[in-house]
Amino acid sequence: MIAAAAMGDPNASIPTPQPVHYRPMFGSFGKALKTSVTFVSQAALENPAVAALGLSKPLVAVSGCRGVQKSDMVHNGATPEITVDPETYVVKAEGVDLVFEPATELPLAQRYFLF
Repeated sequence: MIAAAAMGDPNASIPTPQPVHYRPMFGSFGKALKTSVTFVSQAALENPAVAALGLSKPLVAVSGCRGVQKSDMVHNGATPEITVDPETYVVKAEGVDLVFEPATELPLAQRYFLF
């Protein structure tokens, strides 16, 4: 949910108005703050000063993150040996050439390009 976004002059009619400031978006109002959590350390969670801050988002203690490795990733656990020939720019993964044909169709590539 978007809490803040870089926005220029709201009355501008061109795509690059200056100056650009961060302005609150819909995710920073009302009960939207309760739809997500803020991860903090266990020590911060137990600190009474944190409770006195009056935060709207629920706080959740982080645990077991020091031992996380690439192999723990569900969909991205591969760590192949990547090499690039500096003269021919041929890219290889585990000794296999990575050669792909250029895309002939790019769906949604220009759908939201307005300027």
